[in-house]
Amino acid sequence: MARFPHVASFFLFLTKLSIGQREVTVQKGPLFRAEGYPVSIGCNVTGHQGPSEQHFQWSVYLPTAPTQEIQIISTMDDTFSYVVYANRVKSREIYVERVQGNSVFLHISKLQMKDTGEYECFTPNTDEKYYGTYSAKTNLTVIPDTLSVAMAPQTLNKEEGEQLELTCEVSKATAQHTHLSITWYLMKDGEGSQASKIISLSKDFTLLPGPLFTERFAAGDVRLDKLGVTTFRLSMGRLQPSDQGQLFCEASEWIQDPDETWTSITKKQTDRTTLRVQPTVRDFQVNIRAESTVHEGKSLELVCLVMGGGQDPHLQATWFFNDVEMAHIDAGGVLDLKKDYQERASQGQLQVSKLSPKSFSLKIFSVGPENEGAYRCVVAEVTRAQMGSWQVLQKKQSPDSFVRLWKQAARNVVVSTKNRQQAVWEGEALTLLCKADGAENLLTVAWWHVPQNQTQPVFVAGMEQDGTVKLGASYAELDNLRNARLEKMDWATFQLEIASTTLTDSGMYECRVSERTGSQARNQSWTQKLSITVKPLESSLQVSLMSRLPQVKLTNTFDLSCIVRVGYSDLKVPLTVTWLFQPPRSRAFDLLLQITHNGTIEWGRGLPQFQRKTKISQSSFHSRLLIHDATEEEAGVYQCKVEVYDRNSLHTNSPVRASASSHPLRITVTLPESKLKVNSSSQVQEISINSNTDIECSVLSQSPGNLRLVVTWYFSPISTDAPWLRILEVDQNHVVKYGDEFQTTRRKQKFHAEKVSQDLFQLHILNVEDSDQGRYRCAVEEWLWSTNSTWHKLGGQTSGLTELKLRPTGSKVRISKGSRTENASEHSEVTICCSLEGAISPASLFSVMWYRQREDSGSRMLVHLQHDGLLEYGEEGLRWRLHSYRSSAADFVLALQRVEMKDAGKYWCKVAEWQLHGNPSKWVSQASDESQPVVLRVLPSGNQRFIGHGSQSGESLSLLLCFPALLCFASFPAEHNLQKENDFSISLNSNSFRQTRLHEVLAWTFKCQGHLTSSPTSPHKQKSHQYCIPLSNQIMFEADSFIS
Repeated sequence: MARFPHVASFFLFLTKLSIGQREVTVQKGPLFRAEGYPVSIGCNVTGHQGPSEQHFQWSVYLPTAPTQEIQIISTMDDTFSYVVYANRVKSREIYVERVQGNSVFLHISKLQMKDTGEYECFTPNTDEKYYGTYSAKTNLTVIPDTLSVAMAPQTLNKEEGEQLELTCEVSKATAQHTHLSITWYLMKDGEGSQASKIISLSKDFTLLPGPLFTERFAAGDVRLDKLGVTTFRLSMGRLQPSDQGQLFCEASEWIQDPDETWTSITKKQTDRTTLRVQPTVRDFQVNIRAESTVHEGKSLELVCLVMGGGQDPHLQATWFFNDVEMAHIDAGGVLDLKKDYQERASQGQLQVSKLSPKSFSLKIFSVGPENEGAYRCVVAEVTRAQMGSWQVLQKKQSPDSFVRLWKQAARNVVVSTKNRQQAVWEGEALTLLCKADGAENLLTVAWWHVPQNQTQPVFVAGMEQDGTVKLGASYAELDNLRNARLEKMDWATFQLEIASTTLTDSGMYECRVSERTGSQARNQSWTQKLSITVKPLESSLQVSLMSRLPQVKLTNTFDLSCIVRVGYSDLKVPLTVTWLFQPPRSRAFDLLLQITHNGTIEWGRGLPQFQRKTKISQSSFHSRLLIHDATEEEAGVYQCKVEVYDRNSLHTNSPVRASASSHPLRITVTLPESKLKVNSSSQVQEISINSNTDIECSVLSQSPGNLRLVVTWYFSPISTDAPWLRILEVDQNHVVKYGDEFQTTRRKQKFHAEKVSQDLFQLHILNVEDSDQGRYRCAVEEWLWSTNSTWHKLGGQTSGLTELKLRPTGSKVRISKGSRTENASEHSEVTICCSLEGAISPASLFSVMWYRQREDSGSRMLVHLQHDGLLEYGEEGLRWRLHSYRSSAADFVLALQRVEMKDAGKYWCKVAEWQLHGNPSKWVSQASDESQPVVLRVLPSGNQRFIGHGSQSGESLSLLLCFPALLCFASFPAEHNLQKENDFSISLNSNSFRQTRLHEVLAWTFKCQGHLTSSPTSPHKQKSHQYCIPLSNQIMFEADSFIS
């Protein structure tokens, strides 16, 4: 570690002598120094008496014990040091340097963090009396070393004149205010540890070049730049060989002490970068460039080339032939030919010249046997001497270049293909090369072809020595795709190209090279053969069809990829791709579209939907269809067919070379999975009669897409056996359709639906009455609209039940309960009764609805006798066989004429009580009750009979009557109709209705009043004001009046 310089300013006070009063002073604090680095603290005593050399004792007061003195070192007592400092004093890590008799420095070579404290300098008294100060203190704080200096070590090889840039990363994290200084050094090779300063940035931000780099700094060739916060860049332009060595960066951290002097507290160096500077090459080499073999009578040129040397050298050249000087050209371009060559040069047979500053030429225009031998060139670099002559700096000579005359020799002929392959694809160009070796001369070439499985050669093409080309008969036609072309690439290489091969071009190709010389009577020829195979395109053609989504969701997009795999993908042959489609119920494929090899797209006529929704993409060997908005119309089997054409087919009408079809691929179109979810929780509503209410249907989630909801509302009366009745339906187009039981104007006014929001639907019920009590629910269906104008149901869900109850009004209707099974004959008439129990309010009106349930079907409403007397039938066909009326104030009757076998089943009634409510008042159903079912069994004719006697009509009449609290049956003739008052004598067979002519019967006599009228506005509804009253009962024996 380099020792830091003493603080020179400390000695400024040495001249301030005070006589008569001792004064001890130390360097003013606080002082901040870095861990691991040295510190020097000065102490001076003045105004003392006694000897001029005073003694000094140093102690410290640590922050942990500020009142306890710890002795460090003394100039007069070697045992002064405490144990904690004894070893450091003994090893001279801590020592005192005497500057003068009354001045010393305390040196600590390597500070530790525990050295922080208050340091005291004490001088023992040498005066006659104590007068003045004998000690002084200063504070020292040891801070961490945070200085960081980095540069990656490397070795750089540069050439003289190039530029060098190096960067040094310097950072610190000292809490105190400090400055940095940066210095770049060069340690030259062979100079040991002595480093030369290149340039530095001082602590006060001044750039200072080193002594050896002052001029280059002034010229701008040496620079030091600060890049960012921590990066310092050294730039050296136009490197010199003397710059070679090791470069490094040194950073120092400086702090300003209280006496305003700057002190270096840390210093670090980077790793070293090795720089090698290659001096500019001035040496040169000489070579001769010439042909070693030349034809007699031809020209020969030898070029003497100088390689290397300076930028603009002064060169002179001397030519030697067989070690005898021929010619000399000096640096000024003056030619000196030797005597033997002056005459030849004058005759134009020889020429010596300087082609460029570094090339010289010797040209012999007609070479003969006398020119065979060794040629050499000697080049000298010269410079002008003071007397104006050329002074040779260096001289180099070329190796000997031997020149020989060419002599006729046998040639070798090599036949090959341009791509080194002996197999080509059908339609591919075939390029054959025929190359002869030996000396350059004019050659004649002829190409022959022996087709496969044949022996007779066919002439393809030939070229004469003068370049005339002749083509064979089958290759010369302009419209022939096989047309051939023969070219001469150089004097010995001939190229035959067949533009578009066919399978017949397979076979053996022969190249015949001929040469004619003046000394020979006839040509010499050489032959070489090569076998060529033309592979059919169809042999490697494979077509596959695939789709990433063979099962596509309705309205989604699916893709079809027709992939062509061939062994000749680099040929880029034209393709025609035909897409075919087979609908599900068809046995044949239809043309979807065709992409021809010239780029034309043709759509099939029978599948118009594809053209408006299909995107086509086509590449060399890949055709892709992207079909949007899939519907059932696009479901089916797809296939693609590929046809391969010749490469020249765009300009010619060439036929198809190969074709292949893919496997069929079935695409299925399915409905998307429904995400519909409807609130399934149930609830109960209890409201007052004649009030309004809303039933809610909440959709919790829906499927995405172009969907519509169909909402249907259902109602089930309170009866446990009552079926669910469809109130209304709001379809996809928001059209409201009421159910069969809700077609009346009154019911349409009572029930209507509303879409409150996208997820909430309501059923509004106005003027709620007793008949509206029951369970309500909604059914929600998701429907998807496809581009072929078709709705598709995705799914449906039913909501939870909403039970609607009326708050009690005090009214209660009770129907007589009792179930039974009765038999009736086919084609007879049946009457069913139900009766009210209890008192009947004069303010009430009643309505009755009759129901039937067959074994093979659900229950249904047959007829409704409304409170105002109107009859409403469940279906129009029942009005001719069915009738409902009140036989008394408390009895209700259902009459069924011409009983059929299908009428068998369960029958029951539902009676509702109506009263006036509201203002203005209107009739409202406020209570109802249902009877127990009566099971009707219909027997074929002859199995069962009812008998009776009419008092006036003259027609036989059989009745099964009922009293209040009883259900009863009566059998009437099919055409019987009550039109006026009648007295009936009704007989009931007491012997199980067996056929007989004399029976004991129990007879009741009734008086029946009433008539039937039809409603003029509703022919299927009839008013009934008919009831019967029992008059008497008796036992009768009227055998003649009964019929079976």
